[in-house]
Amino acid sequence: MSENRKVSIVIPIYNEEANLPHLLPRLLPVLDQLKRPYEIILVDDGSRDESLSILKSYAEKYGDRLRVIELSRNFGQHPAILAGFKYVSGGTVVTLDADLQNPPEEIPKLLARMDEGYDVVGGIRKARQDSLFRKWASRLVNKVTVLITRMHLRDYGCMLRAYSREVIDQINRCEENSTFIPALGLLFARRPTEIEVEHAARTAGRSKYSLYKLIRLNFDLMTGFSVVPLQLFTLFGFVVAAGGMSFGVYLLVRRFVLLRQSEAEGVFTLFALAFVVMGVLMAGIGIVGEYIGRIYQEVRGRPRFSVRHVYGLSEKRKSQEEVQL
Repeated sequence: MSENRKVSIVIPIYNEEANLPHLLPRLLPVLDQLKRPYEIILVDDGSRDESLSILKSYAEKYGDRLRVIELSRNFGQHPAILAGFKYVSGGTVVTLDADLQNPPEEIPKLLARMDEGYDVVGGIRKARQDSLFRKWASRLVNKVTVLITRMHLRDYGCMLRAYSREVIDQINRCEENSTFIPALGLLFARRPTEIEVEHAARTAGRSKYSLYKLIRLNFDLMTGFSVVPLQLFTLFGFVVAAGGMSFGVYLLVRRFVLLRQSEAEGVFTLFALAFVVMGVLMAGIGIVGEYIGRIYQEVRGRPRFSVRHVYGLSEKRKSQEEVQL
């Protein structure tokens, strides 16, 4: 088979020791049934449990078709996936979470759509087995993302996704520190699509995305893929200024034309106006600060991730890939 038929599976892992013993027994039979070359890239994102030890044992047992990338510390889910993208060699790349909430058995569905000519195939989680908070937060992030970035995806939070090698090469050329892979993949896609995939309840461990991390993710999406927040703030500032001027004219008319004296004691009206103006200014400073902070991160030029060691590669192949990186 030609090289472009090869499938690369990239899985970021952070503290998943309870799920890892079930991952490969379910993933390998699915890939073996594809009847096409494949490789599995497991990226340890600075796990603090026994995940890395389990991964090393996998590398010793399946080193011919599996490799483990050990990062120097915890960089986050998306930088870990980007680290895996640097090592892929397949013509199609599939990302998958290690918690098995997106069943590996759904991978053939994505590959079938890729074979139809699509270059990005996203998963839409149907009958989600998450808490009410997770569902609500995910819907909010999806709606805000579509509104601001104008990128129309129904489920940005599903990491079960397939990308063509051309899209992955474009992603690898990007050097920004903060990014969101589904949105970045859609940015470079010529023919993207989405399909429904099964979703299972987490059997062990807990989600790595807290409320604070979800808020940070939303800010990354807003500031990383659009200047709409700045434009909205500017527009809102004009509206508030126009409203303030109109209200001032109204008070002058009441005072000098209608000869009413109530405005002389309008202290609370002034307080209300002051709070509105201060709130707008503080929100605007926060939005501008997000963009300035991103500029600061880019100017520092720090790497998005740092690879400590790669397991499961022959020395010849390993040295060749390190030279390319």
